[in-house]
Amino acid sequence: MSQDLPVAVYTPDSLLASPAKLLREMFSDLAAGRELAWRLAVRDIKAQYRQTFLGFLWAFILPLANTVTWVFLYKVGIVSVTTTVLPYSAYALSGAMLWAIFMDALNAPLQQMNAARPLLTKLNFPREALILSGIYQSLFNAAIRVGLVLVVLISMGIYPTWTLGLAPLSVLSLVLFGTAFGLFISPLGMLYGDVGRALPLLMQFMMYLTPVVFPAPKEGFASILFTINPLTPLIITARDWLTGQSSEFLSYFVFVNLLAVFLLILAGAAYRLAMPILVERMNA
Repeated sequence: MSQDLPVAVYTPDSLLASPAKLLREMFSDLAAGRELAWRLAVRDIKAQYRQTFLGFLWAFILPLANTVTWVFLYKVGIVSVTTTVLPYSAYALSGAMLWAIFMDALNAPLQQMNAARPLLTKLNFPREALILSGIYQSLFNAAIRVGLVLVVLISMGIYPTWTLGLAPLSVLSLVLFGTAFGLFISPLGMLYGDVGRALPLLMQFMMYLTPVVFPAPKEGFASILFTINPLTPLIITARDWLTGQSSEFLSYFVFVNLLAVFLLILAGAAYRLAMPILVERMNA
């Protein structure tokens, strides 16, 4: 007996006319592309580290160099930082690694789409597999970075507590939040290369409005900017759970996670709507 093959019907009608159908097809393709996403992630991870001498060390060399720079500036007195609960080197290292995890997730959608240009124009496959593949790779690199942070913390006499069991949740939050925003800008980044070039500059400025290498100010206009920054509770909570500190932004952390899920669904829908236009522009 022959098995019935799935039938796809293409019409000029906009998917916005039926949001429920749009979401249903999006989640269906997301489930169908799981295995493809895994294969793409394994292939890309192997290719990323195969032809390098340092291999997996590249996952944390850049944030480690950033940490060394800030610690040096702090030690020689060029930069004045208010007292932190952790030793400053541990504070800066954990923040730099967590920021690198977020940046990986933010850049992943655009990188995956640019790398898959030949596939997008020639093959019909669940496009959501590219996004899921980026999430897999971000989580893999995150595991390496968190492992290094834990080794350094233990060597400094800072031992994790039961909150370490919650740390994967905070890391996943950073990845999902970064993926959501990366997915929003990816269609525009596919059309205009300026987006990819301007993004590092914008995020470098954003890092200084996030308690990555120095604590959030307690007063003044800067305090307001740090407070309304949705990355603040994600970074602080992740650091607190990694180092066994009490979490002071738990409610804000939960709110930002709910916001991240909503934005991820919204960005996924926008990505699905934009993909036919992007493929057409690639073929032009």
